Amino acid sequence: MTLRRLLEPSDWEGVHLVAFDLDGTLYSQYRLRVRMARDVLLHAASTCSLEAMMVVGAYRRIREQMGEQEVPDFESALVAATASATGRSSHEVRVIVHEWIERRPLSYLAACRYPGLVELFAGLRSKGKVIGVLSDYPASAKLSALGLRADHVVCAGDAGVGLLKPNPRGLQAMIEAVGTNPCQTVLIGDRVDRDGAAARRIGAWPLIRSAKPIKDWQTFARFDDGIFRSFLRS
Repeated sequence: MTLRRLLEPSDWEGVHLVAFDLDGTLYSQYRLRVRMARDVLLHAASTCSLEAMMVVGAYRRIREQMGEQEVPDFESALVAATASATGRSSHEVRVIVHEWIERRPLSYLAACRYPGLVELFAGLRSKGKVIGVLSDYPASAKLSALGLRADHVVCAGDAGVGLLKPNPRGLQAMIEAVGTNPCQTVLIGDRVDRDGAAARRIGAWPLIRSAKPIKDWQTFARFDDGIFRSFLRS
C-alpha cells in the first residue's frame, strides 16, 4: 500500500482527474436507508412477506464479503450465492435487487444529496478538472437522479473491471480512459477500507468524507471545506 503526504490546496494544480465514489459519498446513506426501511416495512405489511427484506439483506452482506475477497467477475456468483442463502431462484433475486436497490431509491436521492456538490462540480470543471464517478453499483441512473453529471463513469460490474473495491482495477481503468496517471488523480470516498485502499494501492490521492478524523487518513466533513476552497470562490 502506497502512503503519501497529505493533499494540500496547492497540490490541486497538478491534479487532472477527480473521481468520486457514489453511495455514501455523494448522498447520505443514512437518510436514504430511513426512507427505504419505511418502504420495505410497508411492503412487507401489505404482502405479508419478508422476502424483499431477506433477499436485499443477504445480497448486501454477500456483496461485502466478495469485496473483501476480491472475487473476480463477481456478479453471477453474487446472485447465485444470494439465491442459495435465501432459497429463491436467481431470477427472483435479480428482480428484487433491481426493484429495491436500483429502482426504488432513485426518487429519494435528490433529497439525500449532500450540500455543496453542484457548486463543487461546477468549480472543478471551471478549473479544467475531469470529473469521474467510480462505483461498486450501477451509477448512471443515480447520478441523473442526484442532478449531477460526470465525464467518466466506471462501475465494478463493467466489462473489463469485474472487481469490487478495494481492488483498484476500476480506478485504473478510469485513469487509462482519461489519459492521466495515479499521481494526478484524487479519489474522494467515504470508506478507508474500500475507497481509500483502492487509491493508495495505485498511488492516487485518497480523500475521505468523514465527520470525525481518521488516523492516518486525510478527511473532510463537508464539500465546502477548506481543501476545496479554490474551486468554490465566486
